[in-house]
Amino acid sequence: MIHFVGAGCGDAELVTVKGMRLLQNADVVLYTGSLIPKEVLSWCKDGCIVVDSQGMKYPEIFEFLQTHSEKNMVRLHTGDPTLYSTIAKQIEFLKTKGIEYDVVPGITAAFGASAALGIEYTIPGVSQTIILTRVEGKTPNPESLENILACKSSSLVFYLSISLLKKLKKGAFVQGYSKDTPCWVVEKATWKEEKIYKGTLEDIEEKVSHIKGIALILLGEFLHQKETQESHLYVKDCNSNHK
Repeated sequence: MIHFVGAGCGDAELVTVKGMRLLQNADVVLYTGSLIPKEVLSWCKDGCIVVDSQGMKYPEIFEFLQTHSEKNMVRLHTGDPTLYSTIAKQIEFLKTKGIEYDVVPGITAAFGASAALGIEYTIPGVSQTIILTRVEGKTPNPESLENILACKSSSLVFYLSISLLKKLKKGAFVQGYSKDTPCWVVEKATWKEEKIYKGTLEDIEEKVSHIKGIALILLGEFLHQKETQESHLYVKDCNSNHK
């Protein structure tokens, strides 16, 4: 049995209880390199085979999964395994071999970042839509940056794009975003090394030019956290007493 488990985005205590128990009982763990906090791996029992998949190509990963498929195995992915993790290709392989699997969710960086910032993505009258995406670099994005940025009333979160911030900034200006549009960056969300940078489209690039590793970009008016209309869920109906 192969258990795909989300390790969370940094803080080892953010893994689910189910994920922790699977790690504690695992005979084999294949994890995604430097992105997994070592504290998570400390839950593995003595004698557990723990292998880093960093540098492994698909054929090597597939062979490893098949070799250990009759054991209690955890395939540990950073964040949530259903987002930027390549589990689709791994699951496709398992299906061809008739190997059983399941998926245990984890906390993705977008929600680790919003928790660190103390913000909400869905602000009444401002944004009721979240877009989790990436700026196209070496990896193609079937959705153009122009179309993504056209959704100005959405809360935009860009993964794996810190080195492409200049491209994002240029695209936003072409789409008519103002220079003072809030643009924030969270580096290594929920890790001990977490750092937060708050700026605008005009000045954020110079504030984060030194970042080379893991960082998330948040863009949009939702970052002001100001409702432009009240939520009907929590507002008393003024007409209820006048029927």
